[in-house]
Amino acid sequence: MSSLPVTPHSTSSPNPGFDIHKVLDKGLELAAHSWEWGTAAEALLEFHNPELSVFSKDPFPGDELPKVDVEKVPSLVYARKFISTEGEGLCEGDGSTSDPSSLGPSALLLRFLPACTRQVRALLQHTPRLPSGAISHRATTAELWSDFVYMAPPFLAHHAVATADPSLLHDAIQQCLLYGAALQRNTPGTPFHGLWAHILAPDAEPADQDPALWLTGNAWAAMGMARVLAVVRKWGPSRAWRTWQAALEESIMVTLRGVVEAQTRAGYRPAVPHAGLLRNYLDKEDASGDAAGTALMAAVVYRMAVLVPERVDQGLVERADVWREAVGRCVKPEDGLVVPVANIVVWQERDVFWRGSSEGQSFVVMMVAAWRDYLEWKEGAGEGR
Repeated sequence: MSSLPVTPHSTSSPNPGFDIHKVLDKGLELAAHSWEWGTAAEALLEFHNPELSVFSKDPFPGDELPKVDVEKVPSLVYARKFISTEGEGLCEGDGSTSDPSSLGPSALLLRFLPACTRQVRALLQHTPRLPSGAISHRATTAELWSDFVYMAPPFLAHHAVATADPSLLHDAIQQCLLYGAALQRNTPGTPFHGLWAHILAPDAEPADQDPALWLTGNAWAAMGMARVLAVVRKWGPSRAWRTWQAALEESIMVTLRGVVEAQTRAGYRPAVPHAGLLRNYLDKEDASGDAAGTALMAAVVYRMAVLVPERVDQGLVERADVWREAVGRCVKPEDGLVVPVANIVVWQERDVFWRGSSEGQSFVVMMVAAWRDYLEWKEGAGEGR
């Protein structure tokens, strides 16, 4: 493994207009589930140690995962508290095989390779699949949730690098595309083209399905694909996979265009201070604004603007700036709580949810980190991240 001395990011971050450290601390306080721990760990990494993030200029020196001093990486100090090095999964998944995978990139940097290999085996060999080959988000029934695309494929991609296994990276790409084929509205010219349904569960009761276009689900999927795309573009053995890169890029960009179209179509103009937020359900005109999903979608734009600048025009970046500023108005100055956000327990709820969520806090941190990295890249005339 390559050696890389690591210290917290020293470049001063641009001022987002609120205390980002309070936002981060509140997210860690609220985290109580596997996907929240994994998402918080990723937010910590992107914010404090962007040189270790897959979005950095060289995340895989020598085409390997970097070797780090764990005690100097807040993300890893945090994540290791929740990772089990025994058993089939990295942690308890509350009925999901993919949610614990969100801790996988952290576990790999921590050198918990046997535990990570067991988690890969659980995903690929012990989890139900749909006839298409898409792996279920749930452990015992065949259900496709857009959330899966953020949880599992990035972990498979990182594990491919750790084990020098290009076929596993191909599996990660295929899962993204199989999920898109099932959940994404793929007919051009139709309303909400490019957006993702939340849950497809052929054998489940109607109440357990969610064909509507949940904002957070779309953001989960888009950012998950962006993380996989970054691996494909930056790892030596896959750098020449142009066809697969183009497929991922197009799926992400179609999603972003669909989000912009939905916001324009719905004419969503809620009262200040929530003007500019995207709807919790993009196809429901009675749905409330959601700062969490809006933040992660803005982060996707900033990341794609650096990864594939030829795909992202200035108008889309300016749209992300509007979303970022709208999210900033939703941060409570006294404790950093971000509201309103989606109700992560009752995700069908369309009304404003005022208790906050750990994932929403992490999304805001990711947005600020992505914005910072975009500005640094822009100032460097496209050099670096």
